[in-house]
Amino acid sequence: MTTWTNFAGDQACQPAVFERPADTAQVTAAIERATDAGRNVRVAGGGHSFTDAVLTDGTLLSLERMNRVLDVDRVSGLVRCQAGITLGALSAAMWAHGLAFANLGDIDVQSIAGATATGTHGTGRTLPNLSAGLRSMTLALGDGTTMEVDAQSDPQTWRAARVAVGALGVVTEVTLQAVPAFTLDGVDTTAPLEQVLDELDELVDNNDHFGFFTFPHSPLAMTKTWNRTDAPPRPPSRASYWFHDLLLTNYAYWGVCRLARARPQWIPAINRTASRLSGSTHRVDRSYRIFATPRRVPITEMEYAIPREHAAEAVRRVRALAEQPRFDVPVPLEVRFVAPDDAFLSPAGGRATCYIAVHQFAGLAWEEYFREVEQIMIGYGGRPHWGKRHFRAAEDLRPTYPDWDRFAAVRNRLDPQRRFTNPYVAQVLGA
Repeated sequence: MTTWTNFAGDQACQPAVFERPADTAQVTAAIERATDAGRNVRVAGGGHSFTDAVLTDGTLLSLERMNRVLDVDRVSGLVRCQAGITLGALSAAMWAHGLAFANLGDIDVQSIAGATATGTHGTGRTLPNLSAGLRSMTLALGDGTTMEVDAQSDPQTWRAARVAVGALGVVTEVTLQAVPAFTLDGVDTTAPLEQVLDELDELVDNNDHFGFFTFPHSPLAMTKTWNRTDAPPRPPSRASYWFHDLLLTNYAYWGVCRLARARPQWIPAINRTASRLSGSTHRVDRSYRIFATPRRVPITEMEYAIPREHAAEAVRRVRALAEQPRFDVPVPLEVRFVAPDDAFLSPAGGRATCYIAVHQFAGLAWEEYFREVEQIMIGYGGRPHWGKRHFRAAEDLRPTYPDWDRFAAVRNRLDPQRRFTNPYVAQVLGA
């Protein structure tokens, strides 16, 4: 029997059937077999979710073989690809055609379908999450048919399908709107946290992309300020990349976290030292190389979207909670900003948004800490990132999404038999 696990190794299932289709026809055939056998269907993309969204004892489809770019129109910037291609592979392929994503998150190993279905995002006040860049998609339904969905042909389904947590069907292909390839001037440095929070609106508004990390117990923020430039890319040498992005940012920090786990009483001093030693870097490179960096330290994560105007206050409150002696938190908060969009279940739907992510190192207790952070976020009307840990259910999520019932109507129409559900989907979207 096949066992599927996510990238972090903290979610696993043993599906009755595990299939790796290579195209839309093979996906629809797999769905038909599952329907005939009375099995539900779930899909795995890059396996980068912290929730149990993928888990099933029915049919599990992996999209790892559906990783091809199908068409590129350099003039319009429209790119057609299969749903399983990763953001990193797609970025490199688009760059070869003079195109790029307008924005990306800081990890690029997710599939394009998984990233958009969960509302994955980067940072930039004028830039919405990745799903807003989609222009059409092919959706394989539970009755064995497929439909091409876009804003013109079916606006309601389009606004539902862009962020749907796999609850409407299997996305097999997407068309996305790329932009001309661009270079970013990226400065990562440290600054006093209170100064950053006091000047937050100016920092967010006056830069193309701004975000920051901050460790509990440290007075510093580690800021990321990225702006477009006409200068040519100047990628770091292989030795510099290995030293900074792999040795220091990953392996050395992994060792620091292991020390913190073994000696939790040292965490305040460790966090202050890690902040001071993070230093500054200045890079000018292809956009996608600045946006995304390798992340190999094993963590679990929760992230919430709140109205941007509450950002500074919420950061202060979460930091104060994380610094309480009953919590051992050797990892930082991450803070980013995005523009509103109109997908029914987008966490950033209809409002300028601040995302605040909290993390915990593998092997350290996380649930009580995350639950209390969640209560802070709920007080601001917070909405959880669909691919990261949270404890919400449909009955209390519904009031936070003005278009919840419109999404439910589309779901009832496209999947009346609930072929594409599992316990997680039933919990967060209803049975």
